[in-house]
Amino acid sequence: MKTFYDINGLMVNLSFEEEAFSLRAKHVLVICTWHGKWLLTKHKTRGIEFPGGKVEAGETLIEAAGREVMEETGGIIDQIEWIGEYEVCEKESTFVKAVFFATIGDILERDNYLETDGPYLLEGNILDARFQDSYSFIMKDKVLDYCIKRMEKQLSGENLGY
Repeated sequence: MKTFYDINGLMVNLSFEEEAFSLRAKHVLVICTWHGKWLLTKHKTRGIEFPGGKVEAGETLIEAAGREVMEETGGIIDQIEWIGEYEVCEKESTFVKAVFFATIGDILERDNYLETDGPYLLEGNILDARFQDSYSFIMKDKVLDYCIKRMEKQLSGENLGY
């Protein structure tokens, strides 16, 4: 498990072991690619970020991931893989978010993207671009660093050793 503090000074525990938080995850974050580009969304108040949100009653984590990607970007998930989960420790409570990597098969135009302005595509290095002012605070902490590196290792078939 990796422990660090996020950009807001809250303690974060990140695990790549499926048993760590699985029963408590009530939120999802989906790192998406479409035709070699990063698929993000522009939240109306937070800025550019990967799609995600709360798991609704009766939904599995994967169902929530697919719904959130569709609602916020119009993306249809072709393949999805669990990466890890992280717990953010707030003063009075904690919340757990499951992180997935998804490849998108198609992007449909929607009349309404709910709390976002729809799909945002980025080519190149997301780990560098995310520090621009237009990006959400969610994109700026170590969760994204660790998860992208983990995702790259999983895709390459490398022995992770942790």
